[in-house]
Amino acid sequence: MTLNDKRYVQYGCGLSAPKEWINFDASPTLRLQKTPIIGKLLKNKLNVLFPDNVKYGDIVKGLPIQDSSCDGLYCSHILEHLSLVDFRIALSKSYRLLKKGGKFRCIVPDLEFAARKYISDLEKNVDSASIQFLGNETLIGTEKRPKGLKGIMSAVLGNSNHLWMWDKKSLMKELEIVGFENIRVCKFNDSEDTMFMLVEDKGRFENAVAIECEK
Repeated sequence: MTLNDKRYVQYGCGLSAPKEWINFDASPTLRLQKTPIIGKLLKNKLNVLFPDNVKYGDIVKGLPIQDSSCDGLYCSHILEHLSLVDFRIALSKSYRLLKKGGKFRCIVPDLEFAARKYISDLEKNVDSASIQFLGNETLIGTEKRPKGLKGIMSAVLGNSNHLWMWDKKSLMKELEIVGFENIRVCKFNDSEDTMFMLVEDKGRFENAVAIECEK
C-alpha cells in the first residue's frame, strides 16, 4: 500500500499490521492461513490468526517488492532469529528495497545488556545465572530436544529461538558494510518520518538495540 505515492514495508510484522504499510510475515501459521481450503478448515483451530492484510513473505528469500521502491522499511525482533549468513542476506535485500534516502529502522535484543546482566548475576552468586542467560535473556539455549514427528516439524518450521545475537557496535558495522549511511542508535518514535509511529511498540525498545539508517 502507498501513501501519497510513498511506500512503506514491514517484514516480520506478526499481528501488527497498520493499513498504511505493506506487511509481511514468514510464519508457517500464516502460510497455512493463506492456503485455500486448508486455511478455511483450520481457521478456528489456529492459535494465532493474522490480520487479512498481512502477506506471506520471507526477506531472506526475497519479498515481492520492486528494488529501490520503498521510502521506509521496518523490522522488529526478527533479525536475531536468522543465522549469520541469512542475516547478511536480509540486510543486503533490505538495502536494495529502499529508495535513495529511504530509512530503515530495525530492533534486536541487546546482547551486551544480556551479557552484563549475566556477569552481574554471577557476581551476586545467583545460582541460575547461566539458565537465565541462555534461556530468558538470549533464547539461544535449548531446554528440551524435540521428539516425535510433531516436535521435529515444530523445530524445523518454527523460528522461536535466537540464532545470532547483536550488540550496537556489531550491528552498526554490519549495516555499514552493506552500504547504509547516517547510522545511529534510535529511540521509540524519534524518527523524522512519522510513518514509523504506526508500527513501533515502546515495549520492543526495552533491553534492545534499535538502529535507524539510510540508503
